[in-house]
Amino acid sequence: MPLAHLPRNRRLGRPPRRAGRTAGRRPAAALVCALATVAALAAAPPAPAATGRTVAAPGTTTTAVEEASAVEVSVNAGVGLGTIDKAAFGVNHALWDSHMNDSEVTGLLGEAGVGVMRYPGGSYGDIYHWKDHTAPGGYVAPHTTFDEFMSSVRASGSQSMIIANYGTGTPQEAADWVRYANVTRGYGAKYWEIGNEIYGNGHYGSGWEADDHPDKSPREYARNVLSYAEAMKAVDPTIKIGAVLTTPGDWPDGIVGAGDSADWNHTVLSAVAGTIDFAIVHSYPGGATADEALDRTARLPGQLREVRRQIDRYAGERSSKIGIALTEVNSNVQMNSRPNGLFAADTYMTALENGVFNVDWWNVHNGPTKVETVDGDTDFNDFGLLSSGGCVGDVCQPGVNTPFHPYFGIKSLTKLGRPGDTMVAASTGSDQVSAHAVHRADGTLSVMLINKDPLNSHTADISYAGYTPTAQAPVVHRYGRGDTDVTRVAATAGGDQVLPPYSITTITVAPHSAAASVGAPSAPKTTGVGSSTATVSWAAPANGKAVRYEVYERLGANAQLLATSTSTSATLHNLPPGSEHTVNVLARDADGRLSRPSEPLTFATTAPRDSSCLVNYRVDSGWGNGFVATVTVANVGDTPINGWTLDFTWPSTGQTVQSSWNANVTSSGARVHVTDNGANAELAPHSGSTATFGFVGANDDANPTPTTFTLNGTVCRTS
Repeated sequence: MPLAHLPRNRRLGRPPRRAGRTAGRRPAAALVCALATVAALAAAPPAPAATGRTVAAPGTTTTAVEEASAVEVSVNAGVGLGTIDKAAFGVNHALWDSHMNDSEVTGLLGEAGVGVMRYPGGSYGDIYHWKDHTAPGGYVAPHTTFDEFMSSVRASGSQSMIIANYGTGTPQEAADWVRYANVTRGYGAKYWEIGNEIYGNGHYGSGWEADDHPDKSPREYARNVLSYAEAMKAVDPTIKIGAVLTTPGDWPDGIVGAGDSADWNHTVLSAVAGTIDFAIVHSYPGGATADEALDRTARLPGQLREVRRQIDRYAGERSSKIGIALTEVNSNVQMNSRPNGLFAADTYMTALENGVFNVDWWNVHNGPTKVETVDGDTDFNDFGLLSSGGCVGDVCQPGVNTPFHPYFGIKSLTKLGRPGDTMVAASTGSDQVSAHAVHRADGTLSVMLINKDPLNSHTADISYAGYTPTAQAPVVHRYGRGDTDVTRVAATAGGDQVLPPYSITTITVAPHSAAASVGAPSAPKTTGVGSSTATVSWAAPANGKAVRYEVYERLGANAQLLATSTSTSATLHNLPPGSEHTVNVLARDADGRLSRPSEPLTFATTAPRDSSCLVNYRVDSGWGNGFVATVTVANVGDTPINGWTLDFTWPSTGQTVQSSWNANVTSSGARVHVTDNGANAELAPHSGSTATFGFVGANDDANPTPTTFTLNGTVCRTS
């Protein structure tokens, strides 16, 4: 959290009354204003589809059920999205919080399934000196020492995420902390971040993060990450080191600072990808209301995919060893409200389903800032999961440690899945209802349905592929209006599940038949990728009962079979050049039953190497949600070209062209069509001449580079 945005009483070292972030933490809006197929789609495993239905919870009338609009929900247990990590569900603690280590807090976090506690609290990580437990310029509450924090971590059965002081510390100080934690005290602290939001050190014009280094560039940060990692791992080589990245599409992503050759992420990753164990991003989507922030959860998959693309680019074969941690997240608006509780549940699962191993809510206690009414409740605009007991004027919060709605949003996840369970594909036919599904280790399957509609109920008609539920009534849990906790509600077979307005409903069904006798194959890897083919390999399940393997490509909540194999590798054919694909491998036993899916693998085919045209796409500058790009087209064939058209498709739905020069650029949805402007119509063979044009673009979230360019109908090579 940005130190520069803390209220004055915090900076002067007095106990905070209005602690935490402010809505103005990043100048994105101001900055923007300132800068001008093989088969038809099919269920992955060929198991019979079934419809799981439950009835409304007690108190829902027949009339309400009839009036509620129907929503089709598709769940595919054969499409795996990854395994829930032990570190998946986390929270932030902060040094100003005198209630951090209350036994009641430890109990509440344990009940909510929290497995990670981050310390010492956002930007305080860059001013905190662990040896004397001081944070110059900030307030340190009593009973918040590192040992007291670790006592709570141990009592809750969780683990720590620790911010090593980059801003005002040294590699030696961090190494001494590792020695004290893991050698002297035996805490086994595994995850260590090198600094907090270091890109907020003023290098890009806005500074909230303490950084005493004379050189505040990403180049200097990367150099120091290597020094920190070397010193810290010399003490304990088993620890995991994380480096700070900007979140694609959020300020200051894409900005090239004075004296830099590239933006923050590309500069840092190019230097540290061979050393770090995880990358760190933060997300505060904001908006005018919590409802708007809830809608912005849809940006996360594209943002996280772009982080992975960047890691892939610089880490190569080592990329699979580098995780992604979302160590701070909150909507940043109407934080104690019911819609922010829905945001919490939806965001945690969306992030985990898209390759993140850890998500940490900002934060446990924070403090009230202003009072408003949201959905009939008093909202204190307090980042905390639990009440701090503070007041704004004569309006006071409930008693200390009283849970707010986001706490119950996170607690709802305990009814969906636990570490070790497999996340599987789920989708709905409504933008008002989000779906997440988990195939649990005990064989049951849970589906979480989040109704974001504040006015209307919806009925969920759930269809399952790759999983056949029994006819017995499912187990249903709900957190909605009138509920004081995540509540089990009665359900009977024979009807669609009613989802009340502003509610989280989790439906758990049991399997109709025995599971396959074979376990899931290991995560596949690519051993060769071309423009239209890819070879993938995997390790066989340990019990040796697999007789065949099947490779499926994910297509939303559906999948298509790409290849079968009796060995532990397969070559996938007829893939479009420059296209991304996400696949799972499933094993089939002698009785014909399919295993659970492997971990997913995402890869991209290359552009054709023997094409007669060559395209260079370059982003010249960016400012978070806008950019300037230059495209150069060359004819490398033997025949002259007189008059050309270039077509490409945006990888992200939020990318658009705003204005252009040296060519005629038009768009239709994600498709971009470019024609010469007459003066640059002739392209001589063998790169004898080129055509260059540029444009100003906008990006609502990530800004990935287009991968496939077609010149006069020919797919081009790219550089």
